Amino acid sequence: MNLVEQAAAPVLGIIDDIRSDQLDAPTPCAEFDVRRLIRHLLFWGPALEAAARKEPPFTPAGAEADVDLDGWQPRLAEQLERTATAWSAPAAWTGVTSVGSPQELPAEVVGGMTVTEVLVHGWDLATAVGLRPVWDGDLLAFVHRDLLGSAGMGRELGLYGPEVPVPDDAPMLDRVLGLTGRKA
Repeated sequence: MNLVEQAAAPVLGIIDDIRSDQLDAPTPCAEFDVRRLIRHLLFWGPALEAAARKEPPFTPAGAEADVDLDGWQPRLAEQLERTATAWSAPAAWTGVTSVGSPQELPAEVVGGMTVTEVLVHGWDLATAVGLRPVWDGDLLAFVHRDLLGSAGMGRELGLYGPEVPVPDDAPMLDRVLGLTGRKA
């Protein structure tokens, strides 16, 4: 199982468990309630998938707020599965690629961003609806190492809040979340 598949596996179960009366629930990601976070994942998923294939920069059409949520559960599950499949190819992690702009980044950086996006937003969704996902320790260690190098840039871009201090001996998920500005 590749890294994106590992990150997505618990999220697929979370998607199935979200009820329509929970769509307005707040998430730990301050700017998103459940509904808006689902729109965000559906909106940017194709760009992450295209980046793995080294396709030309993919800019989603329309606005994130306009994403239709009819049948969102199977659509989001299918998108996560397509993204995981695209990132399962070893070539996806080599060379350079881009997400939504002509600026190229090392594919390994974009792959790490993709794994982190799926895991952290999956945790956001789960927390909003009272679920406790579990990820493999090796996957969490990978995301933690990746965030140690990229969280500062993420904060500069407004993707993460200020780092939340977490003890060095805290569970790895808590340390990952702290780097993204979230409290476990």
